[in-house]
This record gives sequence, C-alpha cells and structure tokens, in this order.
Amino acid sequence: MTKRSYAILGTGAIGGLYGARLHAAGFPVRFLLNRDYEQVRDHGLRVDSIWGDLHLRDLDIYQDVAQMPPADVTIVALKTTQNSDLSTLLPPLVGDRGLALVLQNGLGVEDEIARMIGDRVLGGLCFTCSNKVAPGYIHHLDEGKIALGDFRPDGQPSGITDRLDAIATDLETAGIPIDRQADLILARWKKLMWNIPFNGLSAILNAKTDALVADPAIRTLAIELMQEIRAAAAAADRHIPADFIETMLTTTDAMRPYLTSMKLDLDHDRPLEVEAIFGNPIRAAQASGVAMPQTLTLYRQLKFLADRRSP
Repeated sequence: MTKRSYAILGTGAIGGLYGARLHAAGFPVRFLLNRDYEQVRDHGLRVDSIWGDLHLRDLDIYQDVAQMPPADVTIVALKTTQNSDLSTLLPPLVGDRGLALVLQNGLGVEDEIARMIGDRVLGGLCFTCSNKVAPGYIHHLDEGKIALGDFRPDGQPSGITDRLDAIATDLETAGIPIDRQADLILARWKKLMWNIPFNGLSAILNAKTDALVADPAIRTLAIELMQEIRAAAAAADRHIPADFIETMLTTTDAMRPYLTSMKLDLDHDRPLEVEAIFGNPIRAAQASGVAMPQTLTLYRQLKFLADRRSP
C-alpha cells in the first residue's frame, strides 16, 4: 500500500524532529527550508534524539513552495509568529484534498488556518523537549508525545475520526507516541496549563524548568497561573480535573533541566509567541467574564520584552 506523503513547513525543533522520524520510517516527506537550505543540502539533517540519533542526507528539500507538489498531509510546525505567511504557503501544499496538521502552541490556531483551507485541519500538542541548536541540527532531549485531535469549525469535540486515526497510525509507525484526543480544544487548554507558566516564567526569570519548580515561591506562582487557566477553560465548557495541576508539576519535576522555546526565542532575539499562548486565552476568558490577573501580568511583561527586541 502506498504511504501517505507529508510536507513539513518549519524544519525546526518540532518539524525537524517529527519529519525526520517519518522519513526514516519510509514515508515520502518534503521539507520546505529557508535559511537552512544549503546546510541541509550539503550536510543533511542531523537529529540527536533519545529515540535514536539520525543523520539524514537523502532528503526531498525545497526553497520555494511553488516547486513542491501537494502532499496528503502538510505539517505546520512554524512558530505562530510566522502565520501571516501561511496564506501563501499552505493552500498550494494541501491542494484540493490534502489535510493540514497544525503542530503549534496556543489557542485558536486551527480556526485561523481553517479560514484558508476549510475544515481539512487537525491539531497536535507536542509534549517534547526539543531544540534547534544549529542550522540543520535538532537536539531532542526528553519526552516527545503528541496529543492529536481533529478540528470542528463549531468548536465542539470531534471524537476519534477516521482521518485522525489514520494520521495517528502513521506517526506511531514512525516511532512517535500519540495520544488520540476526542476534544482538541480541551487538549489545547490542558497544554496551556504547562505552556503559560513555564514558557512565560522561564523567559521572564531567565531560568530552566528545574529551577522554576524547585523554588517554593515560583512553584506557588505556577500553581496560581494554572488555577487561572483551569477557570478560563471551565468558562469555555472545557473542564480540567483539579489534580491535573499536580500532574503538570510532577511531570516538570521529572523533566531534564530545559530551556523553554520562549526563553530560547528571547535569547536569540526572535519573535515571541505571546499572542497565541497568552493573548488568545486571556481574550477568550474575558469574553466569558473570567479574569486572569496573574496571566495578564505575565502577558504584559512578555509584551514589553517582545517589543524591545532588536529590529
């Protein structure tokens, strides 16, 4: 049986890791590269991973989306700060029948993409410690599971659809652990329970995750932030069990010391994903009459840092 073809938009910490695994498992994978094109063309894509290291040289790479044929599934692994480019990049790749799998952080990202290509959209939340450490070089330190869900324009849970199960099976064939989600929006709120406190505080406090959870005051602040997120999710009719907060803390306690993606973006003077991860949930909560004062403070601090980046 012919395997589904995949296109990768964003060959970084996420797209590089999962795209390399799909390629190594024999799936046809096409990578759109920009600044890293010559490096990968000449030296290949290197992924040092807890799942086994890969150094792939026989890749199907492109600099121009116009030269790429449509794929069965296009994985959107760009940072949300680059989503203004998707109206040009995405429609040619999904064509008339392809699907988009959105591996981005934050809330509301599938709605934005559905406005471009219709409801042929799935979403995934990546629970992974992975960094792009140099052009064409990915370092996967820990974790790696994707919580995968199907998108419905009306915001209701989709259940486990056939197309969700088919793509999940492909990813599992590539050695990627998948958690099938009947409710994509609930999964996004649950991911925010980690992303908001730990991405935000890591950037503001210049600290790795182990230092954040080890400090009693900052651990308490992380709990308060998670309580706000849980209340905002409940107002959106997404109910997260109270003990999920302890699950997030325990997971972070066990994690290898990790500089979050937002901290690395700040250190490297790259745009910060402030709106998708912080602004959109705050606005959703406000629309439901729920205040998020601690989250709002963190959002304002991050906006200040983002606005002071070098041009």
